[in-house]
Amino acid sequence: MSVPRARLLDLMRAQCELFSTTFNPEGIRTGNKILRQRLKGPALASYYPRRITTFREFQKAFQSLQLEIEDEDELDRLEHIAACVASSPRPVFASV
Repeated sequence: MSVPRARLLDLMRAQCELFSTTFNPEGIRTGNKILRQRLKGPALASYYPRRITTFREFQKAFQSLQLEIEDEDELDRLEHIAACVASSPRPVFASV
């Protein structure tokens, strides 16, 4: 007393329409399980505290007082760039 496959597929199709699921009789991996999940980005972003201020924002806030504030990391970066440019070999042009 077996039921024909076409009748079972019709039943599965009606069931999927009723419960708002994807009709997938072949069982092909579609990724619907992952796509139905809630996004994790907002939860992760709210876990970490916001950055209070950066050094540049600090400089802008106290720029009206005309204080000399030096960013050591920025000075080190500029020195490193100057050293790299100074030590780079000059291109040699071949004369014809």
